[in-house]
Amino acid sequence: MIRVKFTDQRRQARTAALQSLFAADVRGAWIGPQVEWLDEDEDLPEGAVEFAQQLITGVAKSCFGLDTVITRYAPAWPVSQLSLIDRNILRIALFELIYTPGTPRKTAINEAVELAKNFGSDSSARFVNGVLGSAMSGLESGEIVPIESVP
Repeated sequence: MIRVKFTDQRRQARTAALQSLFAADVRGAWIGPQVEWLDEDEDLPEGAVEFAQQLITGVAKSCFGLDTVITRYAPAWPVSQLSLIDRNILRIALFELIYTPGTPRKTAINEAVELAKNFGSDSSARFVNGVLGSAMSGLESGEIVPIESVP
């Protein structure tokens, strides 16, 4: 059996979470988005499935609050007008920044930028990095208060 690095599993989990959240956003169905259908296609390691499900569930439960943070730090771009990919990448990264203190902040931002490069438009990575950089300033100044547990 090939051993997969922990960081690779978390990257796989973020990708799976993005795909599930994208699908939920397209359908407008935020009640219980799942990762099982992706796991069947991708054969994700158990740790990746667990982390992806944590991200999916957390983002779904915190969506309104996360969108409020996006609105605050990207005021020129109404959340409803953002591309579905950019919107959900920002939601995942902000969820990690605010609700998962075990994830280093720079890692959450770097992973979001990588997702934007892989799945977004040509300007997505720059946009995501800018919004998350501003949100980091909010975290550091206390405007955004990190919450120690997943809602």
